[in-house]
Amino acid sequence: MIDLPYNVSFKDKVVVVTGAGGVLCSTMAKAFAQAGAKVAALDLNEAAVKKIEEECAAEGLCLKGYKANVLETEALEEVHRQVIRDLGPCDILVNGAGGNNPRATTDNEYQHEAKEGQKTFFDLDSAGVDFVFKLNFQGTLIPTQVFAKDMVDRKSGCILNISSMNAYTPLTKIPAYSGAKAAISNFTQWLATHFAGTGIRCNAIAPGFLVSNQNRALLFNEDGTPTPRSHKILNGTPMNRFVASEELLGGVFFLCDEKAASAITGVVLPIDGGFAAYSGV
Repeated sequence: MIDLPYNVSFKDKVVVVTGAGGVLCSTMAKAFAQAGAKVAALDLNEAAVKKIEEECAAEGLCLKGYKANVLETEALEEVHRQVIRDLGPCDILVNGAGGNNPRATTDNEYQHEAKEGQKTFFDLDSAGVDFVFKLNFQGTLIPTQVFAKDMVDRKSGCILNISSMNAYTPLTKIPAYSGAKAAISNFTQWLATHFAGTGIRCNAIAPGFLVSNQNRALLFNEDGTPTPRSHKILNGTPMNRFVASEELLGGVFFLCDEKAASAITGVVLPIDGGFAAYSGV
């Protein structure tokens, strides 16, 4: 069981979480189930969400896993129909699907330090960059098109997007991912305005540095020791540690609670251990 940040009930709420096979969003999906929600855990990796389903079933929690590609509208519409049959219409949508790709990542932080054989800015693969933008931006837009229809019909609901601290200040090596997350922050504000008269709120969280399956190789060597990049991150984080996935839950629950955050829409909440507050001196 997860140590929930505070006592909040999402009883009878249907919560759809995309990207639920990953470290961050699997934690969110299980936490919502533990707080009483009926959770639809969506991911391209069906085995990962079915494992979460089994774990929650053993604890008497309501979570169902679905194989879903957030970039395929027709397939996602079919998943939507399954969710309605199994759990009911969506009350809360967490757009957690996203990530980076090695083809859109440089080997060097600075061009003048590039060495022969390294992948530089000029070697970035356009298809890789395109994939990162599609996965993050369209992978948020399309699920919102599909599942927010339920909320419009009932004039209530909540959308939570996952931005990043690099949406504020881009990180070295990952230009496509930084740009895509900046687009998510902008899109969150757009959605908040667009849906303002329908009873739907839309916000986002901006996690700081967490260790996930996607960034592990950037942060740790094969022997488990921190990379130079890890040292830079921790030296620039006043709390001098990475953020744990469970530490996102307080912000997630707050923004999704229709009573606690009833007048909050269009905000991006940093959860970063003080990274954005530190000037480096």
